[in-house]
Amino acid sequence: MIFWRNKNGTCKPAHNWKLSFPGAWFDDKAAAWAVEFVETCKHQKGELAGELFILADWQREITRGIFGWKRPNGTRLFREVYIEVPRKNGKSTWGAALGLYLLFADGEPGAEIYSAAADRDQAAIIFGVAKGMVEQDPDWTAASENFVKTIVYQATGSAYHVLSADAPSKHGKNSHGILFDELHAQSNRDLYDVLKTSTGSRRQPLLIMFTTAGFDKHSICWEVHDHAIKMMNGTISDDFFLPVIYAADETDDWTSRKTWKKANPNYGVSIKEDYLKAECDKAQVTPAYENTFKRLHLNLWTEQQTRWLQMREWDACALPAVSYDKLKGRTCYAGLDLASTTDIAALVLLFPPRTDEEKFEVIPFFFIPEDGLHDRVRKDGVPYDVWKRTGLIQTTPGNLIDYRWIMLKLGQCRIDFDLRVLAFDRWGSQKIVNDLCDEVGFTVDPKEATVRRHPLLIQFGQGFASMSPPTKELLNLILGRKITHGGNPVLRWMAQNMIVKHDPAGNIKPDKSKSTEKIDGMVALTMALGVGLSVPAPAPSVYESRGVLSI
Repeated sequence: MIFWRNKNGTCKPAHNWKLSFPGAWFDDKAAAWAVEFVETCKHQKGELAGELFILADWQREITRGIFGWKRPNGTRLFREVYIEVPRKNGKSTWGAALGLYLLFADGEPGAEIYSAAADRDQAAIIFGVAKGMVEQDPDWTAASENFVKTIVYQATGSAYHVLSADAPSKHGKNSHGILFDELHAQSNRDLYDVLKTSTGSRRQPLLIMFTTAGFDKHSICWEVHDHAIKMMNGTISDDFFLPVIYAADETDDWTSRKTWKKANPNYGVSIKEDYLKAECDKAQVTPAYENTFKRLHLNLWTEQQTRWLQMREWDACALPAVSYDKLKGRTCYAGLDLASTTDIAALVLLFPPRTDEEKFEVIPFFFIPEDGLHDRVRKDGVPYDVWKRTGLIQTTPGNLIDYRWIMLKLGQCRIDFDLRVLAFDRWGSQKIVNDLCDEVGFTVDPKEATVRRHPLLIQFGQGFASMSPPTKELLNLILGRKITHGGNPVLRWMAQNMIVKHDPAGNIKPDKSKSTEKIDGMVALTMALGVGLSVPAPAPSVYESRGVLSI
């Protein structure tokens, strides 16, 4: 899917987006000068190191478009350029050359140019290439002063700096040119907003965003990506914004060489077919790498950064439906993830099968503070209010989760089911653990749990040693269709959000820090399965033979 294409040298975007700015005109001389300057730069790495950087056709077309289209007063038309391409398509070298053009050749007195990114190492990539280009050119070296993080062009008093989201101060800028690398990696919109608003006093500022596709659809990158798509579909108009996206389509065969070539404009140049084949082969045998391949090499926005599970597999386990009443009296294990008192708490019950024909059955409960619920809906874009109305989540009074509501639910579960073990994460759990023992009849003593048949409380570690076996087994149960969750939409949302962290030994565990949204229910389910697999089963409960008595 190529959303930008040169039409007979006029550099007009493709598809439904049409240039409508009154009096806009194309300055062929300015376009040619920009291309000529860029192609005097030299490669810094790889087999082409030291050779002149010759733009690929697609890069030349876009460069001409950026610097050729003018307003009636002669200044540049485009003020923002969004370039979304897969990895290894030459964007760092191209970006460095464009940055040097803005510094040396754009004629802006006191220009401030910034290479920006989520962290300083990423921001330094394009700047480092640009600095190396300057050092290879005697004329540029003589005309500038090079420092570790700055290049100063003395003739115009202009400077090219490195700037990242973790910089102590990002305000007070007066930006003429911004090269924003890997926009998808921004954890929030702060740096983007600061830099975009810093261009207000310049006569022809230019913000160029380079990125691959991301996975967080609540991010600033998705916001800009969505803006670009709507422009190209003709839904909205923005004459000052140039959208460039090279990507596969969702319906394309992601294992096909034809798809690889379609998504990668530098296919066979800076990105080799044998490299893509090796990466694709890896993705086909390693489910956790499939989304990584699609996102980084086909430029497809994915559901997770590192896929733990394909959602079609999860959805295939929605049946048979799970009935609370029909499970009464059955043995179960539970996991409790309290997260934080201002967020979502999850309690998940797991009922093991009694015969080879039965499946593991899952009943989840979710708790969230009542205060601020509607603000949270607007902020997160998650239908907590709908889930509350339909009974899928329970709100507790106030702006913090009231653990008494969770205790009441556990007390009821103890009455309705043969609850053997409750696994919990020690973080923030000490008070509720004490209260469960004192008021609800749980115990932390395995002997008492066996003799008096009190539910046993077990602290469940969140490291690889504890979490890896049940995480892997849960995946096996899902792929083998040996578990049913009844299609609970809250738990599905959390399953879709979940990514896993790997260690060198091949262990995995849920990774809250990298998951785009909440995964507390999946963590609780994993802990429940963990204790269900590891704790020896006590003697059969009387409830399984006579059922639960109603008083």
